[in-house]
Amino acid sequence: MTTIVEPRVHDLGNGFLVRRAVPTLQARSVGPFVFVDHMGPVVFERGHGMDVRPHPHIGLATVTFLWDGAIHHRDSLGSDQVIRPGDINWMTAGRGISHSERTPASERVTGSQAHGMQTWVALPKAHEETDPAFFHHPAATLPQQQRDGAWVRVLAGRAYGEESPVKVFADTLNVAIDLQPDAELVLDSGHAERALYILEGEAQLDGKDIPARHLILPDRGSRPVLRALTPLKAMLLGGEPLDGHRHLWWNFVSSSKERIEQAKQDWLEGRFGTIEGDPEFIPLPQR
Repeated sequence: MTTIVEPRVHDLGNGFLVRRAVPTLQARSVGPFVFVDHMGPVVFERGHGMDVRPHPHIGLATVTFLWDGAIHHRDSLGSDQVIRPGDINWMTAGRGISHSERTPASERVTGSQAHGMQTWVALPKAHEETDPAFFHHPAATLPQQQRDGAWVRVLAGRAYGEESPVKVFADTLNVAIDLQPDAELVLDSGHAERALYILEGEAQLDGKDIPARHLILPDRGSRPVLRALTPLKAMLLGGEPLDGHRHLWWNFVSSSKERIEQAKQDWLEGRFGTIEGDPEFIPLPQR
């Protein structure tokens, strides 16, 4: 039986809403994905934008994809990269990294928009302490297919006979789907766990209406047909199940509670490194 998950909504200010679909009671994880956020859509007035101050991560990889807008990524490795629609930013935190995400200064002058998804992939236990790294993949380098009103982009992992150049640590499904009205797409069934998130538009799955801005969990191994009633934006994600339980606390993911306690202390004592040109930071939550 297909499960429908309503995300929790967080207001980050300036009209910027983030909908968190994973983790929830119905979906603690989907494949290696332990965190699924839908950002926007939002229109920022002149002088305003997204401002996520420097903060730390361990034990995961962050995956950022945009349909609209731009985000300026900087991290403690010295990476300095603006991501735009269709690109992928993949940041492997491993044993520890800090980064910030802000609307680029040039976009603030005229006002800007933002719409996309950011997800976290838990690293397999064997790679939780890998060296941190950052990779940017321009839109033109990602495999895509266009036919019969459907546009499919394979962002990470494999799907629809294509494989992304993004380095992954476990079998991964991460696909951006854009459908024109009346277009149909069979959901790839080549992965153990899958979820479909509808960002925008009216759709049906096997002839039944499904709500926008919700996460859909199809039956394992099924091949449901997604049909667009209006222009549709969606993301299909999942892959190989986790190799054990993960603890999530703030921005830390680990198979070990003790490792998370160490990460807390490392952030308090400034051991995650600094970000050139961005001296602010988010304090460790007191909870």
